[in-house]
Amino acid sequence: MEGKVAVLGDSDFVMPFSAMGVDTFAAGETGEQTVAAAEKIIAGKYTLVVVAENVARSAEEAFASVQSVPMPCVVVVPFTTEPEGFATEALGRVLKTATGISILEGN
Repeated sequence: MEGKVAVLGDSDFVMPFSAMGVDTFAAGETGEQTVAAAEKIIAGKYTLVVVAENVARSAEEAFASVQSVPMPCVVVVPFTTEPEGFATEALGRVLKTATGISILEGN
């Protein structure tokens, strides 16, 4: 399967991906700017979206509209900040949607 990849996060997070030629969206200073970037990604018809955990909560509402469809696949990953557990929660929701089982329950 072919498709486009987008990366959303602060400038330190997206820089290496940008160097690889991936479409990157640096999150702004405010939650509204992060939501605007997330909405731009959704409109761009990306197949895979990688989101830094430290901006994922701000973008969660924007990505909620695509949680029940196969694409884009939104993956939240931890970054250099202290993990908040949001990435694990997001992965658990994706796995439950895919398998129907709460695989990470109890972790």
